[in-house]
Amino acid sequence: MALTATTRRKIASTGLEVTALGIGSAPLGGLYADVPSAQALEMLDAAWDLGIRYFDTAPMYGLTRSEHLVGQVLRERDGSHVLSTKVGRLMTTERAGRKLPPEPPKNPLDPGWWNGLPFREVFDYSYDGVMRSFDDSQQRLGMTRLDILYVHDVGRVTHADLHEYHWSALTKGGGFRALQELKEAGDIKGFGLGVNEWEAIRDALEETDLDVCMLAGRYSLLDRDAGETFLSLAERRDVSLVLAGVYNSGILAAPKSGHKKFNYADADPKIVARVEALRGVCEDYGVPLAAAAIRFPVRHPAATCIVIGAKTATHLRQNVEWFDTDLPEAIWDDLDTALEKAG
Repeated sequence: MALTATTRRKIASTGLEVTALGIGSAPLGGLYADVPSAQALEMLDAAWDLGIRYFDTAPMYGLTRSEHLVGQVLRERDGSHVLSTKVGRLMTTERAGRKLPPEPPKNPLDPGWWNGLPFREVFDYSYDGVMRSFDDSQQRLGMTRLDILYVHDVGRVTHADLHEYHWSALTKGGGFRALQELKEAGDIKGFGLGVNEWEAIRDALEETDLDVCMLAGRYSLLDRDAGETFLSLAERRDVSLVLAGVYNSGILAAPKSGHKKFNYADADPKIVARVEALRGVCEDYGVPLAAAAIRFPVRHPAATCIVIGAKTATHLRQNVEWFDTDLPEAIWDDLDTALEKAG
């Protein structure tokens, strides 16, 4: 049977089944542009009507706004979905008499939020931090059922000189223990990491077993940074991978004269040249570059599904169409060759 956006695929060791295409809700928090609530809810309703049953969110997205929106839609449904959110960031407010830690260094992967709610994030990967984050997310979502928790952005790219401090909170300070307790109690079905760097997942697997991890932008048609070594490790350890950022911040989905962001930053000329080499192959086959980009990651057996962020229902339907495009097998070798030649 041909793989489609709504094909159900199992997440190892959890009993959960997700659709091959899931919804990532960072755009609903105002990533790069304002997304009015009515527009966000229309997109989520369209996703459900199209048969998509995996939804991912996070406290960070819009500084809690995304969780509110996702919960508003899923609370009214029949429960046939899988829902994930993230831990590692607590939300607080500035007020008289409250002492807050210093502002964290600006994360190069954090573009800010156009219409975020008036909160400030505080990183906390400790036992108490994970438990509070779980409770807070339940309240924002208006749901007690959460299927998967990802530890969000724990790694050197995000935390730089503070990495060891936060890693210690997760490993020695009880963060992983809290997740295991939630799983054993039946409050969640599985947990893992949600990161932009595969090395953090590798290191975490030296500390504990993980069920499922979300990796953004590091195994795509354009960026093979995760590589076969890491993907094989995930297979051996029975870790399902949910791959996000498959368009590498949109550069693989944009027209030739359009968007030039790559992994949250301006794309350098070498990246643009690689994209155009891939586009040339797709034009020869008469298929959109975006169709190849959205299908490439799930060709690997370690990948269970991908998630995409859509701002509108129209944008979502276009992504489903791209995912369901029938691509000839020969295109993949030609794309690999073009990428190698482009350097």
